[in-house]
Amino acid sequence: MAASSSSTVFSIFQNMEYGPAATSGCATAQAWLEHHSRSLGLFIDGTFVRPADRRTRSLTDSKGGNVCSLVCAAEDDVSQCAASAVTGQRAWSGMTCYNRAKVLLRLVSVLGQHTQCVSELCELCEASCSSSALVRLLQYYSSWAQLRDTLITSWTPLGVVAVVVSDDCSLYSLMLKVLPALAMGNAVIVVPGQSSAPPALLLAQLFTGAGLPAGALNVLTGSDTLLGATVAQNPSISYVTYSGNKQDGVMLCKATAGMGVPVSVFPGVGPTCPFIIFESADIDSAVDGVIEAAFKKKKEVHWVLCVQESVLDGVVARLRLRMAERKCVALPSEADRVLVEAAVQEAQQQGATLVQSCAVPPSGDLYPPTVLCGAAPSSPFVVNPSPGPLLPLMTFRSNTEAVTLGNHSPHGLAASIWTEDLTLALETAKSLSVGSVWVNSHSVSDPCLPVSGHKDSGTCTDGGQEGLYQFLRPPCSSSPLPRSTPVAMDYTKFGTAASPKIIPDESDAASAPKSYLQFVGGKACKSESGCSVAVQPPGGGSVLAYCPDGGRKDVRNAVEAAIKVQPGWMKKSPSARAQSLYSLAKALESKRRDVAASISVHAALSAAAAEKEADLSIARLSDWAAYCDKVQGATLPMPQSGSALSIPEALGVVGIVLPDKNPLLSMVTLLGAAIATGNAVVMVPSQKYPLAALAFIQVLQASDLPAGLVNVISGSRDQLTVALANHSVITAVWYWGSAEGCQFLQFTCTRPLKTLQLVCQEVEEDAGRDWTQSHPSLLEEMWRNAVQWKSVWIPTA
Repeated sequence: MAASSSSTVFSIFQNMEYGPAATSGCATAQAWLEHHSRSLGLFIDGTFVRPADRRTRSLTDSKGGNVCSLVCAAEDDVSQCAASAVTGQRAWSGMTCYNRAKVLLRLVSVLGQHTQCVSELCELCEASCSSSALVRLLQYYSSWAQLRDTLITSWTPLGVVAVVVSDDCSLYSLMLKVLPALAMGNAVIVVPGQSSAPPALLLAQLFTGAGLPAGALNVLTGSDTLLGATVAQNPSISYVTYSGNKQDGVMLCKATAGMGVPVSVFPGVGPTCPFIIFESADIDSAVDGVIEAAFKKKKEVHWVLCVQESVLDGVVARLRLRMAERKCVALPSEADRVLVEAAVQEAQQQGATLVQSCAVPPSGDLYPPTVLCGAAPSSPFVVNPSPGPLLPLMTFRSNTEAVTLGNHSPHGLAASIWTEDLTLALETAKSLSVGSVWVNSHSVSDPCLPVSGHKDSGTCTDGGQEGLYQFLRPPCSSSPLPRSTPVAMDYTKFGTAASPKIIPDESDAASAPKSYLQFVGGKACKSESGCSVAVQPPGGGSVLAYCPDGGRKDVRNAVEAAIKVQPGWMKKSPSARAQSLYSLAKALESKRRDVAASISVHAALSAAAAEKEADLSIARLSDWAAYCDKVQGATLPMPQSGSALSIPEALGVVGIVLPDKNPLLSMVTLLGAAIATGNAVVMVPSQKYPLAALAFIQVLQASDLPAGLVNVISGSRDQLTVALANHSVITAVWYWGSAEGCQFLQFTCTRPLKTLQLVCQEVEEDAGRDWTQSHPSLLEEMWRNAVQWKSVWIPTA
């Protein structure tokens, strides 16, 4: 044993260097790589494929040694893979839920047999994920595979799902998307990042060996994330979901715009997260927690420490003590050291003081853990943190100020709260605009709870039952977007085409067609331009009415009114929101004949058909009122001590471009979904049939909804769509319109990210959603589109 190492026990404890991994695991992983001659091919149709004449990409370890080479897939490989996935999905979804669950459970034992190989390969490739975490994922989603048809009735698999991750994304984040997609009966094409590619290929091989049908899980490696766009272009792909850094996610969204495939993005790598220490916290535990979180060898988020002023001195003193003689942290590259030193220098110029564990090495890619005390929320090193071991420290006085600091970042991934006051913890957790809140803990994860990024941190939910619905299609859903090649568009000129504008002559108001007003901030008003657009019957003819020609300034005014009232509306109890919706239904009932007459005249419907749509609209609003307090979050059992809450929250301000079909009924269905869940709304009436929405304004005026909660702006659909897409406060856009409009929104709504629900009316018109059917899944689908999830972790020991 002495011959194997010259280090003594004393020297090991002095240096605290990492020891070698288990020899057996290393040999197993190395043997697997050697079996493939350290050149890993693509995994298609249950086997490794290495096409000729393909570029390769080398993967090195942290010391620069060669791990293996990866084949870069070409378009022919994507076509072969998609064809295999379609066949595999047919076989996989054709199995019973019980048999699918058996396959996933069998994978648990298979993974147990190859734990050392998987662990060593993850360590070698720096793709952080423990075998125990993978086992927990398999156990959890195998049970959902068993219960799909029991607890999620009528929803069906999407088909073939593409899962794309960036180079810096962990294997756990990848499998958090792959396993639920498989559990719901989909086939999956994985486009891994460079570090997660070898473990993903190994797992695909193990999964197929455990009984997963060939083609149900395929892995395509490539030179960058844009391989995901090539995969998305294949007409067999039903859905693309991404996890990783924001930059690659934005590129993927822009590259897939106009292809007709929905894309969701979860940028869980690189966001800024607040670490809040209140004066009622256990300071020693909090300081230990922040050092562990902020100065990890490889971290996916940047922490910002927020400390209450009354305990600042104690926190700083403990930081100095705990950080003393702490080892330097390796930077991703020597070039990153320039960025780190520039950030530190800038912080010192702005008055920040440093707390460092040791002296800064004169050169190299090592840098000591550093706390930047006295940072300001607007400082560049806080807003755009560098990749090094830097921890900005800010102070606050009151609890309200702590929430303001926590919400200052454009990101909304997670937060850590430290206090012994449970009431304060829950109030703060509810007020923070983040998807995960850890109380007296940090970076805890379990698949039973949803992970949903708020604000600029994501457009989808992973984990929990809530994360399953992105991989399922409801029975009453709209027609999918038409699969097509993106249209060559000048996005800067979309919506700029001039429409005929009229300034109505009010001198002879008795004989002139009626001039409607729009609804902004609780008041009926003209558009900022003062112009109107003539409304004619569908087949042409004399002018029926004039509607305002709204524009960007009208949207700005509407959003200003909405953002003032939305937080208070969201904080109202569900029963209070239900009463307001009942009052809206009652107001519609009192104006039923006037609204039905507007529909009848404009849409060329019979009086009976128009009255039936009005009656259905009244019933639909009552449905939403009843729905308000019926579907809420839950307290979920945890595999460890403590409690966890999953809470649905409002998106914020939602922009809705309304459908042409059933103009009144579709409007109240979408409006009810949005405001029942606590959102404020800016609605754009159907350009073809705007009078139903404009006549509904008198109903809004007669209800007791807060002023500014619902705003109605008429005008050019494309022009108003551009205004909604470019407004940074609007968090979601529900759009019924043209294929060009769908492509524009997919390309544009990336900075900041907006949740999109897109329907191309060129397809929807005949074969789309039947708004008259009151199927339970319709309300559930709409409700899930109108909320985002928050998980709160409360440990007890």
